[in-house]
Amino acid sequence: VAAAPAALPALLPALREYQRATEEGALLAIEFTGLVEYLALLRAAARALAPLGSSAMFYLAAAVSDFYIPVSEMPEHKIQSSEGPLQITMKMVPKMLSPLVRDWAPEAFVISFKLETDAQILLDKSRQALEKYRHQVVVANVLESRRTSVIIVTRDSQTPLSLSDEEIAQGMEIEEKIVSYLQGQHMAFIERK
Repeated sequence: VAAAPAALPALLPALREYQRATEEGALLAIEFTGLVEYLALLRAAARALAPLGSSAMFYLAAAVSDFYIPVSEMPEHKIQSSEGPLQITMKMVPKMLSPLVRDWAPEAFVISFKLETDAQILLDKSRQALEKYRHQVVVANVLESRRTSVIIVTRDSQTPLSLSDEEIAQGMEIEEKIVSYLQGQHMAFIERK
């Protein structure tokens, strides 16, 4: 990893926190390369964390994908262009929020993200997700402003979080505000349980 010298003052605290969390065993980075592997790891992690009850938090920052081609439908050999135009039919990725919330870690604090390109439907889609999956929080964002503003949506509230021009100039990222806000929400969730 290389960083411009001017970026080091802003980067150093994050690297120290990462190192501290890793050394204390508070951060477990799990790498995966495909959808099936991700889903299996999510299930295993949820089941392992389930005994922590409301102290467990799942921060599902992004869908791996909304669509995929099952391995059973993948071609065995190179697709020949001489056979004409290619038509691909993709399957919907199974939604893992339902089993996560219902079966794997039912007492955990679960956060999902909803990204839309149309701001007009964002809040409705976020509330629909909360109703459908019965989790606690949706971080709602619009594609064009996803790096500078979000709306934290719960069953009974919506809280906008944004970076000011000054915060952007200082190199702050929206994730800092999201994580800070959600830490408070998680603590309140634990106290209610």
